[in-house]
Amino acid sequence: MFGRFAATVAGGTVLALALAGCNRKNPEAPRQAAGAVLVTTQVVKAAPWSDTLQANGTAKARESIIVTAKVSEIIDKVHFESGQQVAAGAPLVTLRGQAQQAALAQAQATFSEADRLYKRQRELAAQQLVAHSTLDTQQSIRDAAEARVQQMRADIVDRQVRAPFAGVLGIRQVSPGSLVTPTTAIATLDDISRMHVDFQVPEAQLSSLQIGDKVSGSSIAYPGRNFEGAVSTIDARVDPGSRAITVRADFDNGDHALRPGMLLDVRLYRPERDALVIPEIAVVQVGRDSYVFRVKDDESVERADVKTGTRRAGVVEIVEGLKAGERIVVDGTGKLRPGIRIQDEKPAKATEAAAVEKAAEAPAPAKTASAG
Repeated sequence: MFGRFAATVAGGTVLALALAGCNRKNPEAPRQAAGAVLVTTQVVKAAPWSDTLQANGTAKARESIIVTAKVSEIIDKVHFESGQQVAAGAPLVTLRGQAQQAALAQAQATFSEADRLYKRQRELAAQQLVAHSTLDTQQSIRDAAEARVQQMRADIVDRQVRAPFAGVLGIRQVSPGSLVTPTTAIATLDDISRMHVDFQVPEAQLSSLQIGDKVSGSSIAYPGRNFEGAVSTIDARVDPGSRAITVRADFDNGDHALRPGMLLDVRLYRPERDALVIPEIAVVQVGRDSYVFRVKDDESVERADVKTGTRRAGVVEIVEGLKAGERIVVDGTGKLRPGIRIQDEKPAKATEAAAVEKAAEAPAPAKTASAG
C-alpha cells in the first residue's frame, strides 16, 4: 500500500514537472500577473460609418383629392366601386341633365337661325343693299348665340364627374338618386404608386441635408420590413416655433403597402465616412461624463475622457478622446481603476488551453505509475 501511495505521489510530481516545463518553454503560458485583472481588450480602428437622423413621418399620396361635383344635382349613375383602380379621365358619376340638354338644343337652334341671317345679310351687304351697321349687329347676335351653345355644353360636361388622374378610389359615399352639392364628398382618390413622407429635421442639421440623401422607413403595420426612399424636397422655411425644417422623402410603393396617413419611423442616412467606432459596453457613463479605460505600454490602464457621437446596433462613434491604434478595455471595466494592471482574458484562455493540451501529452510512465 505504501508503494502504491509512493507511485501516486511520483505520478503527480511528474505531471507538475511537465506543466512547469511547458511554462518554461512557452513564455506566454497562462499565468496571471500578481494583482492583474482579467479583461477583454480591443484595438481602436477606423471603420466606414454613416450617421443617421431619426424622426417620425407621415405618409402622403403623390396626388390626393376628395372627389366632388361642381354643381348641385341628383346623381343619375355611379360608375365605380369602392377601392377600384381607375385611369385618368375615367367617368365616376353622371348627374341628371335633361334640362341642360333641352337648353342646349334651344341654344343650337337659336345659333343656327342667327348664323343663317348673318350669311344672308353678308351677301346683301356685298351688293350694297344693306348697311354695314346692320351686318355688324347681326354678327353680334350670331356670336352671342354661339357663346350660349358653348356655355350649355360646358354645363353638361360639369354633370359628368371624371377622375383627374390615375389612382385608387376610397369608399363610395353616394348612391344613384342622391342629391350632391359642391361640398358633398363622393369618394377619395389617391395616386399611391409613389408616396411622399414628410418629417422634420433640426435646424442645426440643415447644412448637411442634400437632395437625394438615402432614407429608410418602417411601420408598425409591417414588422421587420424597411421601405427605401430618398430626399426629394427640403422646405424653404424653418419653423420658428420648433426650429426644425420639414423634409420630404419619396418612396416607391408599387405594391401599395404604404397608405396615406400612416406613421413611419424614418431614418435619414448621411454620406458614408471613416470614423472611430467601438462597442458601447466599453464606454463608462458617470453623469454627463463619458470615458474609457486605455491600456498603456506597461499593461496598466488609464482613464481617457471621450466625446461620443451617434450610436447604432451596439456600437458608438468616438468623436474626441481616442486615436486609431490605441488599445482599450471592452469587457471588465467595472473591475478597473486608473493604474490597475490588466491581462487580456482571450489570449490567456487560449494559452491555458495549449498548456493543458501539452500536459496531456506527458510521458506515459506517469500514468502507469499512478495506475500501479
